[in-house]
Amino acid sequence: MNPSKPTLVFVYNADGGLFNQLTDLAHKLFSPKTYSCNLCALTHSAAGMRNEWKTFISELDLPLEFLHRKEWRRQYGERNDRLPAIYWRQNGQLHLCIGADAINACRSVEELKQLILQHTKAFQQDERG
Repeated sequence: MNPSKPTLVFVYNADGGLFNQLTDLAHKLFSPKTYSCNLCALTHSAAGMRNEWKTFISELDLPLEFLHRKEWRRQYGERNDRLPAIYWRQNGQLHLCIGADAINACRSVEELKQLILQHTKAFQQDERG
């Protein structure tokens, strides 16, 4: 992977692993309004990744990375940013692209997609000068 090429990094406010995934699934099913990761809730259903989201990320034409919060902390250290969040990574540096408030305000995959497109276009234009 080219370290200078910007990568979009998605960080879930959830932990990975089978036990955590099962716990998250139960939480989504039985108490969805109190689930702590709107990024997960919007992009995944009980059956896995939503097809609309899968299609969208495959068409972004950008390098992508998906991390759970423990993986994110291991790779990038402690940060004060609230999760979920979406970052640009370039030359090993993370730059907040879309914060928790904006992600949590989304009520549909479509709203999240539009938010991402808006920010990625702006970032790519800044990169081109």
